Amino acid sequence: MHVDGLELRPDLAKVGTEIRVVGNDAGEKLSILSGVISRLDRNAPEYGEGYSDFNTCYYQANAAASGGSSGSPVVNKDGSAVALQAGGRSDGASTDYFLPLDRPLRALQCVQAGKPVTRGDIQCQFLLKPFDECRRLGLSPEWEAAMRNEFPTVTNMLVAEIVLPQGPSDGKIEEGDVLIKVNGELISQFIRLDDILDSNVGETIKLHLQRGGQDVEVDIQVGDLHSITPDRFVSVAGASFHDLSYQQARLYAVAVKGVFVCESAGSFRFDNADNGWIVQTVDHKKVPDLKTFIEVMKGIPDRARVVVTYKHLRDLHTLNTTVVYIDRHWASKMKLAVRNDETGVWDFTDLGDPLPPVPPVRRSASFIELDHMPHPGIADLIRSFVHINCTMPVKLDGFPKNRRWGMGLVIDAEKGLVLISRAIVPYDLCDITVTIADSIIVDGKVVFLHPLQNYAIIQYDTSLVDAPVKSARLSNEVLTQGAKTYFLGYNRIGRVVHGSTNVTEITAVAIPANSGAPRYRAVNVDAITIDSNLGSSCNSGVLVAPDGTVQALWLSYLGERSPCSQRDEEYYLGLGTKTLLPVVESIQKGITPQLRVLSVEFRSIQMSQASVMGVSNEWIKKVTQANRSHHQLFMVSKRAFERVNHPVSLLEGDIVLTLNGKMCTTISDFDVMYSHEVLDAVIVRECEEMNLQLPTVAADDVETDHAVSFCGAILHRPHQAVRQQISKLHSEVYVSSRIRGSPAYQYGLAPTNFITHVNGTSTPDLDSFIAATREIPDNTYFRLKAVTFDCVPWVITMKKNDHYFPTMEWIKDDKEACGWRRVTYEGKQVFSGEAIDGVAPVAEDADME
Repeated sequence: MHVDGLELRPDLAKVGTEIRVVGNDAGEKLSILSGVISRLDRNAPEYGEGYSDFNTCYYQANAAASGGSSGSPVVNKDGSAVALQAGGRSDGASTDYFLPLDRPLRALQCVQAGKPVTRGDIQCQFLLKPFDECRRLGLSPEWEAAMRNEFPTVTNMLVAEIVLPQGPSDGKIEEGDVLIKVNGELISQFIRLDDILDSNVGETIKLHLQRGGQDVEVDIQVGDLHSITPDRFVSVAGASFHDLSYQQARLYAVAVKGVFVCESAGSFRFDNADNGWIVQTVDHKKVPDLKTFIEVMKGIPDRARVVVTYKHLRDLHTLNTTVVYIDRHWASKMKLAVRNDETGVWDFTDLGDPLPPVPPVRRSASFIELDHMPHPGIADLIRSFVHINCTMPVKLDGFPKNRRWGMGLVIDAEKGLVLISRAIVPYDLCDITVTIADSIIVDGKVVFLHPLQNYAIIQYDTSLVDAPVKSARLSNEVLTQGAKTYFLGYNRIGRVVHGSTNVTEITAVAIPANSGAPRYRAVNVDAITIDSNLGSSCNSGVLVAPDGTVQALWLSYLGERSPCSQRDEEYYLGLGTKTLLPVVESIQKGITPQLRVLSVEFRSIQMSQASVMGVSNEWIKKVTQANRSHHQLFMVSKRAFERVNHPVSLLEGDIVLTLNGKMCTTISDFDVMYSHEVLDAVIVRECEEMNLQLPTVAADDVETDHAVSFCGAILHRPHQAVRQQISKLHSEVYVSSRIRGSPAYQYGLAPTNFITHVNGTSTPDLDSFIAATREIPDNTYFRLKAVTFDCVPWVITMKKNDHYFPTMEWIKDDKEACGWRRVTYEGKQVFSGEAIDGVAPVAEDADME
């Protein structure tokens, strides 16, 4: 197709010129907006912490353009481009700002001639200021008269606004200096100043300034703007770094030096901020630039813990110090990406394999002692708590975080078994560290994940621990409402708090489902609440008897995302220990529990409701006799979607009367399902009493053990939380999360979508999906047919990009040191491990659309 170019005529931009902005206003295809240029000397607007132009003027007009037209040509009545649409006000005013084309025209001419586009700079930001303000700064009447005589239409002069430390202008130009001449030539506008700088890279120029009414002449060597514009970055340990850019240095008036964290993730996830950090030292070594940083990182072995000091550009007064865990096993490659101006892509280079981890050694430590504790048995329980830190390199199962911490309870000190909330350890594709007595740090691994009751059991190597760790004694008795107990827990900053309390309620928990992105939640479990404020401030702890016997665990339960605050709700509740004992005893014997479940969610109903729904008076009388403290039955409120259809199953609205001959008046009465393949059930369905042989479902297939990263989308089978909330599975290819900046992000493939077809080929599971996508050449468009969580089908076109987002598989494999292995697909090649190409996979929050 023949494409006509626009003629660039910056010389035709005049005040009063009628113009048209041909663009995509508000994202609409082809809009033509009219306006009149009103100013040629507006300073470039500041857009905050992102990119902003400076050391250039903007044109101003009333074109009333909005988002979508940025970069559009601004043409005059003859069709010549006189400027580019660059921005506008967002407060309702119709004012727009245009970028002059003088310097873009020069760059175009250099490219057309095959010459380098030289860019000069002296690391000083100038602003246009009117003559009256320049007079207040000390501009003499003589120089003002000379400028007005030389430039009759000009009403502004260039004034130094920011001088960067350690730059060419440092110590020579001061803030507030008024620029008079450059190389003996009067200068009043950016266009001529830029022309001189671009033509004198590496040369020395003479500036004539007025400072407080005094003439000052300085010689300054013009620097190369390209040399202070990052053209390379390094990805290591899950994060990305480059030298501090001129843009950021100018914004905060700091020297253009230092290692800037452009993707604060993985090992270098600092204080929940994505970027803006300047690394000062790593492992007690200064890192003034990217080259030094790379050499320091090469000398740090995998799984090492090193001290890192850093500052944030918004608060350079504060030096932060932390200890980071270097991950070079999930993110094994250290990649250097260099911009290739010939091809337009960034070329990746592998900077070498990581050093192997240092073998751990046995260490000794002692626990703190709790003073003024009324019961020695409770005080001694401090030796049963360990600190758990869990980091997840890949976001699976809709879990919103990459890092969580909490306190775990040691249930077997000899075997190193620790019980922890699943809000802390949601799945087993993770790194777990166990800190004992605040001193000994050892690695942990997931042993067991309970499908319903919100706890996980992890294990650490006890041979590395020389400390008096004590196994907590778990009670086999049920706590009752009103019982006196003692609370011992850890608050949000990890401090021990304790106090006597009473049990206020024991009820079947109903953690709200997260509508934005389903993730693990506890169902069909009794929750304990207490009358102490300590419970609401602690995410980990226990309820304990005076003799030190643990009666209940105090756990964090992850709930829904608040639509108002956009924060994830967490509920702190107790879980009775009696329900844990079968699983704990099995694991202590070295047997992995083979639990079975009913794929339904129950909620309690009162006798008045049960009577209306068809439960006979005879059964109601039996309920009141079986449980004097809770007159209730349980109704099926939601069925989970099962992968295997059973001819006999519970339906929504069914009321369960008995299981295996026992009345079900508490949710713990349903624990019988965990150990039986078939249950004898008496239910009421649509006012009719029925006897059923209910098959249970094996729970060993509910956890995610296979994930795929394709074009930045993290895909896996619909996990348990999805099947609990959805009525129909459209395919086994479920979008759990996506990486920022990826094709999946760009083209709108959102979390909670199901992919059903690739280029018309059905993809019912991950294997067929990989087979279909491998046939797609790189950098070509293809079609995906998807279905939303609400069963709305749609088609999306996407462009494959193997260079930055190669296809990878994570497959659970107990033979691997990490428990998972990675397979990478690049074109027709398949190999184990991580690809050399590809950016650091920083996933966005699964709840974001």
